[in-house]
Amino acid sequence: MNEQDKFRATVKAVHRSLMLVLVAVVVFSGLLVFMMVDPDFSSLRSKDMASYEVVQPVEEVDEDLIVDGIHVRTGLIEADGFMEVVNNCTNCHSAKLVTQNRMNAERWAATIDWMQETQNLWDLGRNEEIIINYLVTNYPPLKIGRRAPLTGVEWYELKE
Repeated sequence: MNEQDKFRATVKAVHRSLMLVLVAVVVFSGLLVFMMVDPDFSSLRSKDMASYEVVQPVEEVDEDLIVDGIHVRTGLIEADGFMEVVNNCTNCHSAKLVTQNRMNAERWAATIDWMQETQNLWDLGRNEEIIINYLVTNYPPLKIGRRAPLTGVEWYELKE
């Protein structure tokens, strides 16, 4: 075998090796892309009914359930006027907005008037007095200030 034939054999061997490496890189890259698109290989699984996951039905919660005197869905206290508050107040906003605004009767009436003038609240009619009485009775204004005074603090004087 002359040198030219040896050179051609070497080139063919290198070419075969490079092609093998190229095919391996393409296959490996394709596998990586497939894993990025479908990491749990769910597209390769059988589609028969035995392979589907069983979905548990969601239990329906009674929207009017009351536990220990508290309406579970809204967190409001069950008392006279409770349903009027639920039906008229929680249609537009959360019951938490109602309970965090502890006011007296005059302030509640003014707030209702404001909602009717600016927020399209409907005329409550006889329910307005029932709602205000419920709110004042069950969520009265608290007699504390903005925050409780600090206690148990050892104060020191700042030196100039």
